[in-house]
Amino acid sequence: AMMGADGSAASVVRDRDGHVLATLPGVAETPTLAPHIQYTRAGALDMDAMIIRPADFVPGRRYPVVLSVYAGPGYKQVLQAPRQYLENQCLADHGYIVVSLDGRGTPGRDHDWERATKNDLIDLPLRDQADGLAALGKRYAELDLSRVGVYGWSFGGYFTAMATIRRPDVFKVGVAGAPPADFADYDTAYTERYLGTPQDDPQGYAASNVLTYAAQLSRPLLIMHGLTDDNVYFENTMKLTQAFIRAGRPYNLLLLPGTHMLTDPALRTHVDEARESFLAATLKIPTADTMR
Repeated sequence: AMMGADGSAASVVRDRDGHVLATLPGVAETPTLAPHIQYTRAGALDMDAMIIRPADFVPGRRYPVVLSVYAGPGYKQVLQAPRQYLENQCLADHGYIVVSLDGRGTPGRDHDWERATKNDLIDLPLRDQADGLAALGKRYAELDLSRVGVYGWSFGGYFTAMATIRRPDVFKVGVAGAPPADFADYDTAYTERYLGTPQDDPQGYAASNVLTYAAQLSRPLLIMHGLTDDNVYFENTMKLTQAFIRAGRPYNLLLLPGTHMLTDPALRTHVDEARESFLAATLKIPTADTMR
């Protein structure tokens, strides 16, 4: 079996020497949702980037932008795997342009690139994602960078919380799924690989802790978290919301049944609808540019 860059599948029959005898095309029905992906590079660092436009994209119209983000160790977002991005395409089809970028700290480039975030998991990713968005906005006029939201899960949820709090100039709204707000409460085999121990580098832990900046929240933020999450414990969200309450900062919280991964289709649908509704409340407010 083989798969093309467009996600199409086919089977190939070969003889014992590897010569192709026949190609059997796939007979699956045409999917009702097709990804409209542009792969490119962005910024001075030449980051891998991906732009997903609505199926009914209108040239010349400006669209709100959603950064679909991970931006952390061990996971690369921009891949030649179109079927992986159907969820982002569904979001784009609601009237957004969805962007993803692989900045420093992500795998798939070289050792120094991946290890650049050692001792501080957030400063460089924040800078890279913001710089990448700015570069894409200069190149593609349809990206309305006055209306940018950010969404991610797990480390992506952590990045989302940090971005919404620390870069309100860029990100106007955030939806953070299962964020490890305090890495002192996360898996030591993972955390100590990048931050060492809290005793050896208390400054690194403080700089990478969302609670350190919670009082600065000024943009709408929705946190989603499964109550039985056995990877990023719900304790993280409880500590973060407590910090918001003590600082008098408003926030939104969606409690979910289940664990870290959303395997229930009904639950995924509920999460997707809640995310889009929350983003729309901020990003779809008409502006003069929107009507051009």
